[in-house]
Order: sequence, then C-alpha cells, then structure tokens
Amino acid sequence: MIKIKVPATTANLGPGFDSCGLALSLYLTLSATPAVRWSVDHQLGASIPTDESNLIIQTALRFAPTMPPHHLVMTCDIPSTRGLGSSAAAIVAGIELADSWGQLHWSRAEKMRLATLIEGHPDNVAPAVFGGLVVAVQLGDQTHYTQHAFPDCDLIAFIPSTELATSLSRGVLPTTLSYQTAVKASAISNVMVASLLSGNLAQVGQMMAADLLHEHYRQALVPDLTNIRTLVSPLGAYGCCLSGAGPTVLVLSPPSQSHVIMTTLQQYDANATLTRLQVDVHGVQSDSSSSN
Repeated sequence: MIKIKVPATTANLGPGFDSCGLALSLYLTLSATPAVRWSVDHQLGASIPTDESNLIIQTALRFAPTMPPHHLVMTCDIPSTRGLGSSAAAIVAGIELADSWGQLHWSRAEKMRLATLIEGHPDNVAPAVFGGLVVAVQLGDQTHYTQHAFPDCDLIAFIPSTELATSLSRGVLPTTLSYQTAVKASAISNVMVASLLSGNLAQVGQMMAADLLHEHYRQALVPDLTNIRTLVSPLGAYGCCLSGAGPTVLVLSPPSQSHVIMTTLQQYDANATLTRLQVDVHGVQSDSSSSN
C-alpha cells in the first residue's frame, strides 16, 4: 500500500503573483492498493472523477506509464475552486504516486519541476512539495526557488460558500501592463518578500494592500476582499489578501486578535467558513509498504 499526504496551499500572497506560495494545514490524503482496474473512492461529489480520468491518475501515468491499475481511497478537506490549491495537491499527489510506485527517487526539486510543467506556474505546487513559504519562478523547463520559514502569526481563512473557477478569475486580468506600472509592481513585490523574510508583518500587510498585479482586477468577482480589509484593519490584523485566484480571503493576524477578527467575519457572512490554519512545514509526505 502507498500512502500520500499533500497540504493545501495559498498562492500569490498579494503582490507575489504566480511566484509566492505557502503550505497550509488542510490536506489531501490518499492510499493506493493494486487492483484490476483504476478506481477512486471519495466523498467529494460527482465533479471529481472516480475512474482513470481523475487528475491524480492521469498525472501518475504521465510519469509512470507502465504503472498497473490501483484502487485509490482519497479524502480531502481542501475545498475545491476556492483558491486553496486543490488541483495542485492532486497533481503533486499523482507525481508522488508515480515516484513511490516506480521507486524513482526523485528529489523534491524534481517533483516541483514536474508539477510546474503541468500546472504552468510554481506558486501552488512548490509549497505543496516543500512545505512552508516558497518563492519560485519557472524559466524554460527549470524552476528556481527559495524556501523559507513564514513569520509567526495566525492565518485565518475566510472561505465563502460560493465557488470561483480559476479560469474565470484569470480571465479578468489584463494582457499587458505599462512599463511604469510593471516597475512599481515589481518594487512592491520585492518589498513584500523582503518583509516576509525579515518578519516585518506590518509591512507585509501594507504591500499586500498595494498590489498592482491582480487583486484590483478581480475585485468585481471577489468584493469580499475590500470589505474584509476594511473590517479587520481596525482590529489589529497585519493584512489580508486573496488566496490564489479567490474567492477565499486569507487574513494575517496577531494571535491575540484572532478571536475578535473571526467573530467579526462570521457576523459579516454567516454562510462563510472561518478556519484558523497553521503553516504546514513538511510538504508532501508518503509511505510505501509495497513495491512495484
């Protein structure tokens, strides 16, 4: 039996668009046992395939095409289409499945590179593989990255009851930016990353609010972001940002202020899910008690 565990991820962290990501304490877990045909047992609804068309299986077979059929039992508390890296988790799980079965002994860097080739950008898959905070960029077929600890704070996820497809959220983004805007956006992102590495969370929040790359354009699709920023700032929050393409909003809070912030957000939208998360520092994990 092969057992795999992959964390949720939040991407962008505001101005770190398509580059910065953080692993979070929600998980996709998977067990795989040899079977006559490929199948997936889960309780995640009809939209998630239970046959060979499942993204996990497709990814595994892409990198281990001779892998025989297995029966997969999957549980997942990462909500789909909420900006918390559910598809990235599935891709990383598929790569880990191929690696475990084939005894390929891929490094984490290689797993991240392969996952980035499928996902198209490293912001979710990199922290799903490594855990913690990862800043990465894909240049050609190579993915360059830096992993670092995340500053100590509470992470509050405001998860709306409504879904938002990533394709729709990406569709509202401009195809070009002026040179002047691009230079300023780059500077904001640089300061945000430097502030994360130095632990200056107040400045991290300021840079999140100053993003020029994506959040402004997505405002019509996710009006909660501006509303939440207005609500939590007077309560002592460091800052907040869209999680990935949204609609989830991630709030960075001092632990002493988390209760009042969560209470306020629950009053703001009683139908939303409020979850206090931790940084996952392990990334993808697997255990195999069988060989190919």
